[in-house]
Amino acid sequence: MKGIPVSTTVNGDDVEFVCDGRETLLDVLRNHLGLIGAKEGCGTGDCGACSVMLDGQLVCSCLVLGAEAEGREIETVEGMADGEKLHPLQQRFLEHAALQCGICTPGFLIAAKALLDHNSSPSESEIRYALAGNLCRCTGYDKIVRAVRAAAGDVRRQQKARARRKAAAQN
Repeated sequence: MKGIPVSTTVNGDDVEFVCDGRETLLDVLRNHLGLIGAKEGCGTGDCGACSVMLDGQLVCSCLVLGAEAEGREIETVEGMADGEKLHPLQQRFLEHAALQCGICTPGFLIAAKALLDHNSSPSESEIRYALAGNLCRCTGYDKIVRAVRAAAGDVRRQQKARARRKAAAQN
């Protein structure tokens, strides 16, 4: 069987790979690109452990074919940190003990980032709604929700600081 060549962008880097037409994006990320953050929990799109951003939209990578990534932008949990500096969500998950076994954590982080990218001041119900597609058996959800609320404040402060720097640079 002949493979399908795919050119895409993953976490800001141009990437090329060849995949079988039946391979999921999750399998491509893990097996071809070595990005093992997204996990397979169910394989049916019910648990959210494999969540990634595809062209700015939250998707379960177990439900997307690798070949569908052609020409698209993918963001995984590996792309959240800025070098050694953790994203505020990652930092707050640690501080709030919002993780235990780690299977669901990458999916929660990506889903929370998708929310905060669009709404840096979410209510608790908006956070819970945005995370509803992610399942956790270990932590319960309260620590995760508290971590996202705390990170939202950090994200708002970062946005204000960027706006001030931009305004200063224009003057």
